[in-house]
Amino acid sequence: MSATALSPPALVGAAFRTSTSMARPQLSRCAARFTQSSNYATSSEPTEHSTPRWAATPARMAMPVRARPGPRQRQAPPFVVNEDPATLDSAYDSFLGKNGSTVLPEEIKWLAVTHKSFDHARRGFNDKLAFLGKRLCDMQCSLALLQSPDVGLTGKRLKLLHPALKGLTNVSDFAKNNTLDKERLASLARQYGLDAVVRWTPRNVDNLSSSGVDVVLAHTLYSIVGAVALEKGGDYANKIVRERILNPLGLK
Repeated sequence: MSATALSPPALVGAAFRTSTSMARPQLSRCAARFTQSSNYATSSEPTEHSTPRWAATPARMAMPVRARPGPRQRQAPPFVVNEDPATLDSAYDSFLGKNGSTVLPEEIKWLAVTHKSFDHARRGFNDKLAFLGKRLCDMQCSLALLQSPDVGLTGKRLKLLHPALKGLTNVSDFAKNNTLDKERLASLARQYGLDAVVRWTPRNVDNLSSSGVDVVLAHTLYSIVGAVALEKGGDYANKIVRERILNPLGLK
């Protein structure tokens, strides 16, 4: 029977059977490739999840080839950061006190000391933790200044001051900025040993000061306070701010 004698439904069925028989080898090859890729993904998942994010760059965030050429030979060697958990725990014990290394989970401990400049922020960074920690430090600094003796008021001005306004003149932007100055906070962070564990990538390895090391260390102090607040609550974090930051800075 010729093709012209077939009805339209019969023509559609014949075309479908012909295309199916012709495409069957191609479908088999595609199915085999899909099975191989699925097996590869399944076998690689345990390895990827077994390595914590702080320890290595996630495989799916790394490019297979470099987008830019490698560093020139005349440049300084790459900046080396801490990878030892024992050194990190020692810094947390120094800052948070006895058993300070047990206050935060392992992943959060590394996240709190990781600046966004490190590894192109592919292992997480501490900006949001530092934002919360800075707000807590600002509040505790204002409360401490409010409870301090009045400065700058003498004679009749001091006598006319209402008792409810005692200490209010101490709370100013200048006083807060002077107390929580980045250089003072960076010096305090060095005393606690945080400069040995913070993870960042300086612009100039030979001159960390011009690369903003003081800002990074102050940022790390804030981020640890923010992490403690989320993990242990505001009361615990406020106590850390008063005892481990403000008191050493001379504000009680």
